[in-house]
Amino acid sequence: MRILITYDVETTSPAGQKRLRKVAKACVNYGQRVQNSVFECLLTQVEYLKLRSQLEDIIDEERDSIRFYHLSAHLDKAVQSIGKVTSYNPEEPLLI
Repeated sequence: MRILITYDVETTSPAGQKRLRKVAKACVNYGQRVQNSVFECLLTQVEYLKLRSQLEDIIDEERDSIRFYHLSAHLDKAVQSIGKVTSYNPEEPLLI
């Protein structure tokens, strides 16, 4: 499944800054950052549930928020962008 994850973590305190780093680190393990607080992920149901649980354990639900958008399988046709493209299609071969 394709999931778009967006988050807003309070960063006015050192604890909030630490939570922000942990959220980003957890997300980067499962997908690619497409903007500062936005990740696109291609996940199995098990991976999705594991990541969601990790994020629930990290955030302060009184101060932070995370949103999960379940996307169409045809993301390449559904998403349009302007400007620099910094992402890749995880379903295509990646040459390093």
